[in-house]
Amino acid sequence: MNSIELDILLPAFLAGLLVLATHIPLGMKIMERGVIFADLAVAQMAGLGIVLTGLLELTDQPLLVQGIAVLSALCGAALLTWIERNLPEVKEACIGLTFVLAASGSILLMSRDIHAGEHLKDLLAGQILWVNPTQLLATALLSAALLFVWRWKQLSHSGFYALFALAVTASVQLVGVYLVFASLIVPALATYRMQTGRTGYAFAIGITGYAIGLLLSARFDLPGGAAIVWAMALVGGITALLLNAHRKLN
Repeated sequence: MNSIELDILLPAFLAGLLVLATHIPLGMKIMERGVIFADLAVAQMAGLGIVLTGLLELTDQPLLVQGIAVLSALCGAALLTWIERNLPEVKEACIGLTFVLAASGSILLMSRDIHAGEHLKDLLAGQILWVNPTQLLATALLSAALLFVWRWKQLSHSGFYALFALAVTASVQLVGVYLVFASLIVPALATYRMQTGRTGYAFAIGITGYAIGLLLSARFDLPGGAAIVWAMALVGGITALLLNAHRKLN
C-alpha cells in the first residue's frame, strides 16, 4: 500500500470508527424498539434537507446547510415519535412510507438538476474516501457530546429520536445513507441473541467490516461505501453463524 492510498484510507477508516461509536448503541436500541426502518427514514429526511440546500444554492454556506439538514432530520424524528405513540400497531408500515416519501421528494427536487444522478449517488453511497480533517473533527466533537447525553441522561421517546436525528444527520454527510443503515443494523442484528459481550462483538464486526471494505475498495478500485456495506454484512453473517454453532455445542 503506497502513501497516497494510506492518506485516503486512514481518514475514511477514522470516519467509520466515529460512525460506529454512536450507531452501534443506537442500532441496538432501534432493534429493541422494533422500528428498524427508523434509521432509513431519518437518514433520508436529513438527505432531503441537504438536497433542498443544493436547490436553493446554499452549499457555500456550510453552517446553514447543517442547520437545514438538522431541522429536516428533527422534523422526521418528531414524526416518528408521533407514529410510535399513536400508531404502534402499524408503525413499521408508516415509518417505511416516511422513508419512501422522503426519498421520492429528494428525487423530485433534483429532477431539474443536470447533476442529479451524481448528487443522488453521493447521498446514498456517500463519499467516505474523500472525508477531510474538518469533517472528522466536527463529527468527533458531536459524537462525544451525543455519547455523553446517551450515557448520563434518561431520554424520553422524543429525546431518543432527537439524539438519533443529530447522529444520523452527521453520518449521512460523512458516509451516505447505505452505510448509515449498515452501521446501525448489521452489528446489532448479528449479535442480537447474545446475552453477554454483545457490545464488544458488535464493534468488532463493524470495525472489521470497515477495514476489509476499504482495503477491497483500494485493491480493486471499487466504490468505498458499497464495498464496506458488503464486507460488513459478510462479517456479520459469518460471526452470527459461528456464534450460533458455539451456542449449540454448549
